[in-house]
Amino acid sequence: MPIRVAVPHEVTENERRVALVPGVAEQLARQGLQVRLQTGAGSAAYYRDIDYPETVEFVEDRAALLADADIVLTVNPLLPEDTALLRKDTIVIGFLHPHEFDDRICALRDQNITGFAMELVPRISRAQNMDALSSQASIGGYKAALLAANLTARFFPMLTTAAGTIRPAKVLIIGVGVAGLQAIATAKRLGAMVEAYDVRPETREQVESLGAKFVDVKVNAVGEGGYARELSEEEKQQEMEILAQHVAEADAIISTAAVPGRPAPKIITTVMVEQMKPGSVIIDLAAYSGGNCELTIPGETFGHELVNIYGPLNVPAMMPVHASEMYAKNLYNFLSLIVHDGEIKPDWEDEIVAGSLLTRDGRIHHGLTRERVEGSTGGQS
Repeated sequence: MPIRVAVPHEVTENERRVALVPGVAEQLARQGLQVRLQTGAGSAAYYRDIDYPETVEFVEDRAALLADADIVLTVNPLLPEDTALLRKDTIVIGFLHPHEFDDRICALRDQNITGFAMELVPRISRAQNMDALSSQASIGGYKAALLAANLTARFFPMLTTAAGTIRPAKVLIIGVGVAGLQAIATAKRLGAMVEAYDVRPETREQVESLGAKFVDVKVNAVGEGGYARELSEEEKQQEMEILAQHVAEADAIISTAAVPGRPAPKIITTVMVEQMKPGSVIIDLAAYSGGNCELTIPGETFGHELVNIYGPLNVPAMMPVHASEMYAKNLYNFLSLIVHDGEIKPDWEDEIVAGSLLTRDGRIHHGLTRERVEGSTGGQS
């Protein structure tokens, strides 16, 4: 019997992405996998059932789809009641949120499900085509620049008109990861003057290569896995003193600074916001973990002293066609490590397979997740 790959309809609020698009579904089918989708699973991402190849089977009954699956591909972690429908040793691959949703993680553990979290894919060269965090972050950075241009009261580009010359807007990007770099590139394409700041000084070259100016606050906070570490109180003070001037001069700010598993660092204070020009805007991409601005309200646009502060949630889902396409390709490439010659044969010694493994054989394998969940719940070790 061929391997059955199931893709359920996403049930998370405002989630419009789907884990499998028609082109990737066809690739899996050509490899002999039986691809099954819940009816209408791709509709929110503008992929109709009729757009998928004829080899794809559509199942109306969600419970039946999950109960018959060997591998489940998902964008968001399954609800515990969905996990309860799976057979023992079913493989679930997706954004499994290892830093939150403990009930969903425990459900995977207790049901003996093998769970691979795409957030945990190691950031090494060989895994670049599986790096779903980066693919979705690039969409977030692009969209954030468009949101900033839409909400600010000023033009981004310089314009020469019969009424005089309009100076280009000043845009400040805080956090130069994948999202920040894409925001820089997009804001530059829109004609803005762009500055960027990151606590990792090695990002200066990347910033300058995109034609932006690097804001140096004389703090080095390089952390593990390419992320920034948390700053000391003294470093935070130094950072804010230098950054405050650049914040005050900005017409638009896009903040992307985040530390995995921790609340987002508060970089933009209320005092800084009050020094900004009326009509300026802050797009806080870190809103999902509390926001980089003290005034951010996750999911809402908030006005303070005539400055608009927007904390969008799940920005990649605002562009579901390409977000789904990129994510599906990430999953396809990851599956190449799991499925060989029509059989499920993971190489447990492989760095990517081992690094992304969240649960297996009734255990939580990711160390930080295990400490958090089982240290507080008294669960299995």
